[in-house]
Amino acid sequence: MNKVLKIGLIGILLLGLVLIRFYEHELFSDPLLEFYSSEFSYAQAPDFDVMQVLGSTSWRFLLNSIISIAIIGIVFPYRKTVLFAAVFYALAYLILTLLFWFFINDMERENFLTIFYIRRFLIQPIFVLVLLPAFYYQKYSVKEKD
Repeated sequence: MNKVLKIGLIGILLLGLVLIRFYEHELFSDPLLEFYSSEFSYAQAPDFDVMQVLGSTSWRFLLNSIISIAIIGIVFPYRKTVLFAAVFYALAYLILTLLFWFFINDMERENFLTIFYIRRFLIQPIFVLVLLPAFYYQKYSVKEKD
């Protein structure tokens, strides 16, 4: 794949991530969006359906993950790299969703910040920002050893 096409595809995928963030209120019915937009430290926990919040958060994680793995696949078009990224995202989803479910089932004030950060990892494409430099470092550190 030529360089211009790669950059164009990555740009389109990045635009997709931006649009997910920009239209989050329309795309995802998440009562925690409003809660964490306010001064939540002193607020009461909102009433919500736990399964609905988990479903909405999972849907957003899936969309961000597909786009992020596609970006990784374009930058590093190696089957093992893409497979590793997909497995990483799947394991991260399982671990973070279990933690998220555990904490929001009985949402207490002392857990608001913990829930905020776990949720942040689930709804924002943070892992792509970690994996891209890691794969880049791994690619060029292995190349130097040869």
